[in-house]
Amino acid sequence: MHSDRDSEITLDEDSQPNDEVMPYSDDETEDELESQQPGVEPEQNQINREAEESRETLKRECSWQVKANDRNFHEQPQFQKTTLLCFKKSKYAGNAIKTYKYNPITFLPLNLLEQFKRVANFYFLVLLILQTVPQITTLSWYTTLVPLLLVLGVTAVKDLVDDIARHRMDNEINNRTCDVIRDGRFKTAKWKDIQVGDVIRLKKNAFVPADILLLSSSEPNSLCYVETAELDGETNLKFKMSPDITDKYLQEEGAMAEFDGIIECEEPNNRLDKFTGTLIWRGMRYPLDADKILLRGCKIRNTDFCHGVVIFAGADTKIMKNSGKTRFKRTKIDSLMNYMVYTIFILLILVSAGLAIGHTYWEQQIGNTSWYLYDGEDYSPPYRGFLNFWGYIIVLNTMVPISLYVSVEVIRLGQSYFINWDLQMYYPEKDTAAKARTTTLNEQLGQIHYIFSDKTGTLTQNIMTFKKCCINGQTYGESRDELGQLQNHEEQVDFSWNMYADGKLAFYDHYLIEKLRCGKETEVQQFFFLLAICHTVMVDVSDGQLNYQAASPDEGALVTAARNFGFAFLSRTQNTITISEMGIERTYDVLAILDFNSDRKRMSVIVRKPDGNIKLYCKGADTVIYERLHPVNPQRQTTQDALDIFANETLRTLCLCYKDISHSEYEAWNKKFMEASVATSNRDQALDKVYEEIEKNLILLGATAIEDKLQDGVPEAISKLAKADIKIWVLTGDKKETAENIGFSCELLTDETTICYGEDISALLQTRLENQNNKVDSNRNSSRRTNEPFFQSGKNRALIITGSWLNEILLEKKKKKKKLLKLKFPRTVEERGKHIQSKRRADTNKEQQQRNFVDLACECSAVICCRVTPKQKAMVVELVKKYKKAITLAIGDGANDVNMIKTAHIGVGISGQEGMQAVMSSDYSLGQFRYLQRLLLVHGRWSYIRMCKFLRYFFYKNFAFTLVHFWYSFFNGYSAQTVYEDWFITLYNVLYSSLPVLLVGLLDQDVSDKLSLRFPGLYISGQRDLLFNYKKFFISLIHGIITSLIIFFIPYGAYLQTMGQDGEAPSDYQSFAVTAASSLIIAVNFQMGLDTSYWTFVNAFSIFGSIALYFGIMFDLHSAGIHVLFPASFQFTGTAPNALRQPYLWLTIILSVAVCSLPVVALRFLSMTIWPSESDKVQKNRKKYKAEEQWKRRQSTFRRGISTRRSAYAFSHQRGYADLIASGRNIRKKRASLDAVLRHHVAEAGQIGETS
Repeated sequence: MHSDRDSEITLDEDSQPNDEVMPYSDDETEDELESQQPGVEPEQNQINREAEESRETLKRECSWQVKANDRNFHEQPQFQKTTLLCFKKSKYAGNAIKTYKYNPITFLPLNLLEQFKRVANFYFLVLLILQTVPQITTLSWYTTLVPLLLVLGVTAVKDLVDDIARHRMDNEINNRTCDVIRDGRFKTAKWKDIQVGDVIRLKKNAFVPADILLLSSSEPNSLCYVETAELDGETNLKFKMSPDITDKYLQEEGAMAEFDGIIECEEPNNRLDKFTGTLIWRGMRYPLDADKILLRGCKIRNTDFCHGVVIFAGADTKIMKNSGKTRFKRTKIDSLMNYMVYTIFILLILVSAGLAIGHTYWEQQIGNTSWYLYDGEDYSPPYRGFLNFWGYIIVLNTMVPISLYVSVEVIRLGQSYFINWDLQMYYPEKDTAAKARTTTLNEQLGQIHYIFSDKTGTLTQNIMTFKKCCINGQTYGESRDELGQLQNHEEQVDFSWNMYADGKLAFYDHYLIEKLRCGKETEVQQFFFLLAICHTVMVDVSDGQLNYQAASPDEGALVTAARNFGFAFLSRTQNTITISEMGIERTYDVLAILDFNSDRKRMSVIVRKPDGNIKLYCKGADTVIYERLHPVNPQRQTTQDALDIFANETLRTLCLCYKDISHSEYEAWNKKFMEASVATSNRDQALDKVYEEIEKNLILLGATAIEDKLQDGVPEAISKLAKADIKIWVLTGDKKETAENIGFSCELLTDETTICYGEDISALLQTRLENQNNKVDSNRNSSRRTNEPFFQSGKNRALIITGSWLNEILLEKKKKKKKLLKLKFPRTVEERGKHIQSKRRADTNKEQQQRNFVDLACECSAVICCRVTPKQKAMVVELVKKYKKAITLAIGDGANDVNMIKTAHIGVGISGQEGMQAVMSSDYSLGQFRYLQRLLLVHGRWSYIRMCKFLRYFFYKNFAFTLVHFWYSFFNGYSAQTVYEDWFITLYNVLYSSLPVLLVGLLDQDVSDKLSLRFPGLYISGQRDLLFNYKKFFISLIHGIITSLIIFFIPYGAYLQTMGQDGEAPSDYQSFAVTAASSLIIAVNFQMGLDTSYWTFVNAFSIFGSIALYFGIMFDLHSAGIHVLFPASFQFTGTAPNALRQPYLWLTIILSVAVCSLPVVALRFLSMTIWPSESDKVQKNRKKYKAEEQWKRRQSTFRRGISTRRSAYAFSHQRGYADLIASGRNIRKKRASLDAVLRHHVAEAGQIGETS
């Protein structure tokens, strides 16, 4: 029996995911989904659907209206939206970008509000208020006010500095300029002043400031070439074209100023590749699509100027809609620290309550019967106990460390500067240093489990280089001399004989040049001739230099290589192409261009040579070329072997072939070709079928090998990070073949890796989900969770999955709703219940399927997700965060990576080819991917170790300091009297014990940076939270309790029955306070010395300087002079000089410090000897490691005939420029005068009117 649940999880066989398609189903409407999947439906249903769609279309059409050159139009009441209470504002966003949090008016109130959201700060504010109540407090108000003001002040200054930096960056973007129509003329305006409906002019190499409708440009037919690297990471050019009507009429400035067209279109959304709208002008409606829209973030290329009208501005633009929400990021240690503060609160309340009960009992037994203790107040013992509860809350308040948060901020700020100053992460080629753009996440860098990396521009340089080739069975590209003998040293080929050489190609095989120039082997010349003629590249000549604009970087690299080898593509018209062949210019008739698409994986051109012969030249992926070769191809196997070698070297390969065509064959084929070209339905399929007829019985000429150059040091960095147990996932919008190729290049994948694809794991996951559901059905109390692995252990596996399969597997793909004849009856209670139950079941299935996918993916050593959208990148990161509870890092360089960078716990931006969008949204920015290993393994690990050591010590010193009051309570009737004087309590955390712990938090390191990189396994302690957790917290608590016992009871025992050498008794309360305080300061500072791994002069000075500072300040505060000036505040007059001249007291201090420190020394010695950590082992042998060995890249072992991987040629993600070339729309013609154009259009309009 087929259940409803089964039908919900079954994959739709009719709509298998397309690996080549970039899915955008997260925002697709039901209508769009249905238009993609036409199906047969009953006639009545069709009538109902069309009627409903027409009504919905009318509603949608008017949802977003833009009128050119009319700002008042957008202020009308129907375009207003309510914001706060009854206030209204326009729904059209301004173009200013805002990332800052404060302005001069809101800074103080908002910052204080944010700071008092921290429980500790709010607690101390309440404490300060309590200290003003005389019946409660035994401490002066300034003991809390001074530290609180210091904490609030330091944090506010830091927040102010951060926000000023954000203001500057916003201003830099918002103050960029472009030309805008004002008062009938183009005037320079700032980006932030642009509004919806403005007509703007953009010049060559300018960024597009908003989403605009292209109206006209300097190019023929108002073409505009743009680079979309900021949007999708692709640096190849794409072309946009204005509507024909605006191209004809909107060329002059006056016409632009008078333009009053209305654009009706969809609401702002994040779909980068879709746009639906209509231009209404002069009573006519013109359709608009994505090819006519320039998106914010694009860059104008090869177009002198263009004009456009702003449709979406600022936050409404597609790039901003893809950016995702800015998330408040906190570290794992931050969360843990807050829970520990809550634990301390509970301890504080329990201890205070216990002591308050003790005081109540003491009052009943002793206080009421002792007349000399009467204070003039007739309070009952329970009420006195209640007052003492609050008194102890105040006295023991230092258990909750007020300076903890500000100290943490200071340490993080210092660590951020160390990252900024690290010269080993400086990239000199672009003068780019590493930058910590946030100061709150440094220690989280030492706890990363997963890295999610973009490919293009992050792992690669996005530069394609011609490396090797195979011509007529002979492989070229090794370092050889003119005779073909291998050379020991590389000597670059001199291309100075070629006037068109660009001088940038590094090639070392002189043998190929010799064969090419002597002209004996015609196949060599024909090889480069094919590269020069079989393409859709367009050429632009500026300053006498040829500039190629290609639909993909690979195609550009091949045409450039042909140019350097003497076959330079010079120009083309609609039907011809001109090439310089070894210095001789020849023009060929182009009879047909058989363009590339993702199914064909090849392209061909048919040309007529000057002698009248017709030839077809073809290039494409070897898998499709080999199927179409002539049965007799002598070089088939040798070329296959060369392809295997190229593929094993992770080069991107491409096969070249040709075919002679007779005139009669061409004429017959051309007739079919022309018929297919004008087909009204299924034109693409008809053309592909015609192409197949001519592209057969091809003669193999050879193969090319292109290197998609990795950034320097990427394989080494990935290897080091893998040894640190960090898993790396690659998330890219690029093709599957290209992504897989880079996986091999950077050694994420090896020949021993078993690769699983989306179609492989889909059935596996579906079976697992069905089994889990059956298990739940059979036993309602059982859990869906299962820990059974998906794969057998022992094999090295990798997962490569496309965006379409990702949506299918994760049940993110929207289902087409079956629209039957709708009779609107109210639902019964039973129907509503079934609907809710069905929806709940579907949500449960979806969550379980996502969990299963994450479990399966995490069993793989590497994961590559290709053809994924920005939202999908963020979704993958979110799933790993949600189901693995792991710390994640995302790294990218383009605007398409922003969402992922914001979603991950830590975002890293690469200052690369694709602008600054990723860097602006990141937490850290680097010049190159390879610096990530130093950022994590050195700075991240050090930051984590320092922060953990700082927190353990900080809690310890505060417990040791505060709990002395607890032991003292048993001897003072639980009266909330303090052991120390008020000024010691005020300055303990501010001056006496702050500097050593701060310096350890800033400077300490267990091993050097070189050893940290050499032994990546040291990083694992941070991933496992070994250095700071609840166990370590309670160890610090117990250590503090023991220290406080020693600090109190050794002086107490020494003072119990003691007489000084001068006959005076030094055992008064004030002398005892000085002894206990002195023992505490020396003990906790010495303890910090024991915890220090990396000694410098600064550390030593801070420890001994803090002790000296304590004694110096104490003698000043106990002097008679200050008591005369402030008698109420300084009551320990003469105590320090009197007490500290007693040798007996010094012996007591020394004994207390020794008893505190010696057991710690003994324990440390035993642990390092018996249970040494990895860090201890490396420290012990660090002298042996002084001779550092360079990491040697593992040599790939090639076994002939075994490698089956094909390194497919990476064509562009869209069709090439073939249609554009064939139509002639890109060819410059003499433009008709404006009057002639107007007369022509009026005549056309008249004819249309007569016809209608």
